[in-house]
Amino acid sequence: MEGDTKFEDALAARLEIIKPSRSSIEKCLRDSPLRTSPGVDELIAALNARGTDVYFVSGGFRIMIEPVAKKVNVSKSNILANTILFDEDGNYAGFDPEEPTSADMGKPKAVGQIIAEHGYETVVMVGDGATDMQAVPPAKAFIGYGGIAERAAVRDGACWFTKSFDEMTAIVKKFKLAK
Repeated sequence: MEGDTKFEDALAARLEIIKPSRSSIEKCLRDSPLRTSPGVDELIAALNARGTDVYFVSGGFRIMIEPVAKKVNVSKSNILANTILFDEDGNYAGFDPEEPTSADMGKPKAVGQIIAEHGYETVVMVGDGATDMQAVPPAKAFIGYGGIAERAAVRDGACWFTKSFDEMTAIVKKFKLAK
């Protein structure tokens, strides 16, 4: 998250240590459901209400992100994340290296794909890590989030830094979409 290790190396090493099975991930999600950061659901609701498309671009794992996306009304088709591969018995079999987010500089590639596919003129990336900051360009701006952990590189490299999604929600509600 500090940006000192190539993402694909960290991803491969972590997965090789853990070797998560499908059943162990599903059990983990049942026993300890993922929680969203305070206020993020209100921000996404405000963006959705004004017709702004919301995407999750993550170096995390699709199998774990999909339940969160469902909870906050982000479509599965708007998730760009890593896919863990399992064999027919549900045992860990690697990860999909074709996902744009599986390698360093994957988030700019993913954002570029979103822009190319949908023709967006303005994309703003919000995140808490160095790989989120890498998405500018093609994103027009990066909002650093430090509500859970404040990282100096993210704070110093962000166009805007906040510790509260409530601040972003207030701005989204204040300004209307330009037609």
